[in-house]
Amino acid sequence: MTVDVHTHLVPKGWPDLSVACGGDGWPWLRIDSERAAMIMVGSTEFRPVGPQAWDPAVRRADMEADGIDLQVVSPTPLFFGYDRPADQAVKLARIFNDLTLETLAGEHRFVPFCQVPLQDPDAACAELDRCRAAGHVGVEIGNHVGDKDLDDAGIVAFLNHCAETGTPVLVHPWDMPGGPRLDRWMARWLTGMPAETHLSLLAMILGGAFDALPPSLRICFAHGGGSFAFWLGRLENAWHRRGDIVRGCSEHPPSHYLDRFGVDTVVFESASLRLLVDTLGEDRVLVGSDYPYPLGERPVGEVVRKAGFLTADQQHKLLTANALRYLGRSDE
Repeated sequence: MTVDVHTHLVPKGWPDLSVACGGDGWPWLRIDSERAAMIMVGSTEFRPVGPQAWDPAVRRADMEADGIDLQVVSPTPLFFGYDRPADQAVKLARIFNDLTLETLAGEHRFVPFCQVPLQDPDAACAELDRCRAAGHVGVEIGNHVGDKDLDDAGIVAFLNHCAETGTPVLVHPWDMPGGPRLDRWMARWLTGMPAETHLSLLAMILGGAFDALPPSLRICFAHGGGSFAFWLGRLENAWHRRGDIVRGCSEHPPSHYLDRFGVDTVVFESASLRLLVDTLGEDRVLVGSDYPYPLGERPVGEVVRKAGFLTADQQHKLLTANALRYLGRSDE
């Protein structure tokens, strides 16, 4: 059994968000054919998508081809709406969360994760509760809200609510910095995503978020946790040598917190996967793919299955057991 904890969904159309939510400049879907569409932001093309993004039958066929039994399905971060007024973001979240459940209705192999208006912690908790009651299992959040990182008091309050309700959290990088040096070669995705995720893990540690949150919080960082594992030694060295600046609010050295979070396997290379397992431990790495987007892994889980350094028990953990524990399910 293999579980993929990192995939995305795009509904095949949604209401005019300027009418449904207020404001303007919202994403919309240009349908080019039965099997091709383009996510638009205003008049700008953002990303081409196909039926893999919205058709459960196509997703199931790809899962069969890749040997995937269970797939966590999360929103596409473009639709978070964190830069909008909270009342607009609440309406936006409701629309996309309900469309996700409609799209996946009756599909037992898909595990829906919702989105929330994270700029308003109270509204975010209310939407999470509504979604959990409606059938969502977990929540995907962006790695920051404007200049507020994951150690912000409001975001920590929301994560506490996730811990209290037993809701698994997937942290996904989004809204990466741009500019002439980063707008070439998809550099925002190739360098910005790892850097953003690394920075948010630093915030959770040095900002004291993990100290303020219960160990029961089940939280996973996408894209292998970014560059965190590679630079843990640098962070640890800085915490001890420049504690006057680096220690921040953390009660312990960074290495103390390695059992507080998981990361997915979207790293593509055996050497990178080995670094994750050696650094975080075999219980903290979960298969992810970023399906259906082209920078994701196909076949899903290949980097784990081809990793000759993993024992059979370790492979089982990465492919199955760690994800089921993260989702609050038994190892069936």
